[in-house]
Amino acid sequence: MLQGTWKLLGWEIESEDGRVAHPFGPDATGLIHYTADGGMAACIARADRPRWSTGNPRKAPEGERLAAFESYFHYAGTWRIEERDGQTVVIHSVTHSLNPDFVGSEQVRNVDLQGDRLTLSAQEGPRHHRLRWRR
Repeated sequence: MLQGTWKLLGWEIESEDGRVAHPFGPDATGLIHYTADGGMAACIARADRPRWSTGNPRKAPEGERLAAFESYFHYAGTWRIEERDGQTVVIHSVTHSLNPDFVGSEQVRNVDLQGDRLTLSAQEGPRHHRLRWRR
């Protein structure tokens, strides 16, 4: 079902008032990968990320390092499928993440699979995240 590599088509966050935001822009790039043995990894980035001025992240100015952190999202771990309230969900058990607060968490996503298109969504407080992928 989900096994394989998926390319990001878009990440939208809709607020209660109907406004839609694109956290890394409308042309963000990304991949999510599901392995047959239960491993997963996801990354999303702004399309226009600048390169380091020094060519070396350890020697880059602090502002460049902060910009790199703020324009990239990644986590990895294991995955499993469950049915909850009649909805298929995928649960990502996070073991590694750029955001240390994600480590040890379970990220639950509603699954809508239509052929080679996958939508993963989650309600987070008043905001609804929708990530669209293509195989």
